[in-house]
Order: sequence, then C-alpha cells, then structure tokens
Amino acid sequence: MTLDDILVEINHAEKIVIMAHETPDGDAIGSMLSMNLALKKLGKEADVIVREFPRTFAFLPGAKEVKSNSDIEQYDLAVSLDCADLKRLVGKEYFESAKKTIVIDHHGTNMMYGDLNFVNPVSPACCEILAGMFEYFDIEIDSEIGSCILTGIITDTGGFKYSSVTPETFEFTAELLRKGVNVSDIYQRVLETRRKSNFELLRRAMNRLELLEDGKIAFTYINKKDEEEVHAETGDHEGIVENGRSIEGVRVSVFIREKEENIYKVSMRAGNGFNINVSDICYIFGGGGHPRAAGAVVSGTVEQVKEKLVKEIKKVI
Repeated sequence: MTLDDILVEINHAEKIVIMAHETPDGDAIGSMLSMNLALKKLGKEADVIVREFPRTFAFLPGAKEVKSNSDIEQYDLAVSLDCADLKRLVGKEYFESAKKTIVIDHHGTNMMYGDLNFVNPVSPACCEILAGMFEYFDIEIDSEIGSCILTGIITDTGGFKYSSVTPETFEFTAELLRKGVNVSDIYQRVLETRRKSNFELLRRAMNRLELLEDGKIAFTYINKKDEEEVHAETGDHEGIVENGRSIEGVRVSVFIREKEENIYKVSMRAGNGFNINVSDICYIFGGGGHPRAAGAVVSGTVEQVKEKLVKEIKKVI
C-alpha cells in the first residue's frame, strides 16, 4: 500500500467520514481537523465524528464543524486517525459499514484493521505523518492546517520534550513559523492553560498519589464523584499521569480514572531515563500504545486495579 493508493480512494469517494479514538487528545483532534481541511482543498466534503470534544481545542480551525453522529448509512470512505484498535474507534459503526476504509496511525500496536493501512510507529505524532502525506499530495499546508497539525505534534511530544522527537519535527515547526502559525500561542493554549476543574482534579489526584515499590511506581486515581464535584469537562483528566513520571526515581507512573462502576481507564507512562515498555504492560490488559505512553481498561475496585497493575509492573522494573 502506498500514499498513491490512499489518494486514489480519496478521489473516488463522494461521502467521506473521519474519526479517531475515544477520549480524543490533541493529536487525535488535530489529525481529524487537519484532514478535513486538507480534503476541502481536494474538493471533498467530509463528516468529522467526535462525541467528546475537549474545550481546550475549541480554538482550532474547523472545530465547529464536528458532529456527534451522522444520518448517512454507508460512506464511500471511512478514515481512522490516531487509533490503534477498532474497538477504541468512535463511530466504528460508520467505519464497519463503509465501502472502503483507511487507517493512518503512529502506534506500534496498530491492528491494521483498514482496507488500506498507513502506520509509522517511528513518527512522534499522527499529525506529523499527515504533514508528510499532505506535502506528497501537493496540498498546501496553510496556517489553518498547520495550526491543527502543530497542536497534535506539541501535545504528543509533551512540548517537544519526548525522545520520539525527530529533526523533521523541528524542521516542520520552523516551516510553520514562516507561514505565520503562532507556535507559542498554541503551546500555551494546549499545555500551559488549566481550567479550574482540571486543576481541582489534579489536586485531588496529587493528594492521593502513592509511591510504591521503594518509589519506583507512582500511583493515583480519580473517580466519578470527583468529576461530578468539580464539574469536570471532557479532557480535564489529561496530563495528570505526567506528574508521577516527573518524580525522581519513578520508573512507571500510573493514573486510573473511573469510567463506570468498577471499570477504570488506565494511563501509564515510563519514568524519565528508564528503558521500560509500558505498552507491553498495558497489552496484557487488552490495551496498548507507545513504549513510553500507553493505556488500557481494567475492571475492579481501585485497590483491585492497583494490585493487578503493580503485579505486572513489578516484573519489568
């Protein structure tokens, strides 16, 4: 499969839908919005399906065009972005019924569930893959597309601080600066601005943080009651797991968030300076992600989930 094959399917399609993983982060949102803007330059119209849209990204071009559902029963083409597994895809019913499907992603655990799969696990962000793809298609990356793409790159690299960053990442960012993209403004909006509800969740999580196994594991959690009491919005839990990783000596940081009674969404990060693949740990629980950042869903009480996770983490630290 080549990029030319993807372009052929795009050109043939009349009805196109774009989607990404549940609880979308900046890379997922940036990928969907930039893809939609790029398709417009090819003379195509698409539906962007998002059921949880973090207010943090409402400033991005095209954000007001997203939909939670569609009346179209069968699309000619469904495009999945930044999603490694069909079960995590929001709007998967549209994907499964589409005549043709394309998966574009950067997770090494991708299940290759599309008719066409373009996966580059070396790329620090799905948005960076799209940047190269748009250039190959001779689509001008203007300031609007560039703002969406840069949002994905900034969020998935932690502000260019992760080891996944490549020389191409900085070269592309420099080019966006020349095109008028306000890099510092985007950085501040997506990484340095906290809503009050987000801060309140962080404070509760930090008050509960435990250092286990002689300080090698950081563990904390929030539950539904916490989110209700602070009037949490979509995405307010983002970034909490990073605080455990920043503690000296922590090899694995774990943050769990209650999805529903006795079911927790797990976020896991490898500690700075430690060669630990947290994706392998999360894979045991049916999840996955990147070597240094991964997630899963685990059932049980807080204590039961903690015990299950610590048991597996101890095997690799």
